[in-house]
Amino acid sequence: MFILVLLMTVSMVFDVSEKVDDFLRTKPTMRQILLDYYLNFFLYYGNLFSPLIIFIALILFTSRMAQRSEIVAIFSGGVSFNRLLRPFFIAATFLAGMALLLNHFIIPHANKTRLDFEEQYTRKQQVIEEKNLHLEVVPGCIVFFQSIDLRMNTGMRMSLESWTEDKVLKEKLMCQRAVLDTSSGKWTLYDYSIRKNIGDHERIVRGAQIDTILPFEMKDFSRRANYVSSMDYFELDDFIAQERARGSDRIPFYMVEKHQRTSYPFATYVLTLIGVSVSSRKVRGGVGVQIALGFLIILLYIFAMKVSTVSATNAGLDPFLATWLPNILFSFLAAYLYIKARR
Repeated sequence: MFILVLLMTVSMVFDVSEKVDDFLRTKPTMRQILLDYYLNFFLYYGNLFSPLIIFIALILFTSRMAQRSEIVAIFSGGVSFNRLLRPFFIAATFLAGMALLLNHFIIPHANKTRLDFEEQYTRKQQVIEEKNLHLEVVPGCIVFFQSIDLRMNTGMRMSLESWTEDKVLKEKLMCQRAVLDTSSGKWTLYDYSIRKNIGDHERIVRGAQIDTILPFEMKDFSRRANYVSSMDYFELDDFIAQERARGSDRIPFYMVEKHQRTSYPFATYVLTLIGVSVSSRKVRGGVGVQIALGFLIILLYIFAMKVSTVSATNAGLDPFLATWLPNILFSFLAAYLYIKARR
């Protein structure tokens, strides 16, 4: 808890320094800043990095025991290395279980409050720089925009295709510019054309302007990628199924989010075994050498975690394998250090 509070306090100080201008500009109340944002900030990031925080605390604690020859005395009393590990793994099980519960059911609701605060008080108006955007808004209905300006709720060169279950194009609507009226939910289409296939006949209607209702909103294209972190386990499962049906290209990102909620807590076991194996021996240089080695292992773990998740979202690596790969790789390191420590 000491390490957790220390690191999160430092993180929040840096976050305040980055957002103080936004706070002065948008003027949220102190209660909103402390309770709606920073309390949930503490919960989210503290739980996210809990395996690494536990690892740092474990290195500090166990290495001090080793330097004071307490572990030597324990072994001299006939206690085996496996018996020494037992209380560490009991604590790891308790902490990993808490992290699983928080990740799947509690933290998502805290994230919803935190992200809502950011949307209202600190987030700059998003600009979509990508071109040629497409989305299946409902099964068989695909919308395309060449470009989108969220500030003006305007999309350029839009097309909306309706397909039958037999993969036959039933209707296609095209326009040069589409503007959404957020108050009424109506779209105004400029320089439009509608092509309808009725049996063997084709009918085309053109016009300068038309007001209509379309089965999507501009926010469908402007959602932040991390807003899925505000969904609990069941909501995320339903959302992924819905996005698969819509043909979303963000499915790997959502799957990584889903699997990370389980893989991160289980990293506690791997890092616990590594930490005890590394720090249970007295070494020259004292506690500092073991702490430095611990931080090196943490950096390597974070590096492996980032490489694997980027490979899943950008290079086609299976999301389940990507999220569990760091644990698998470091479990081999843990097994090697465990065997060496027993000797």
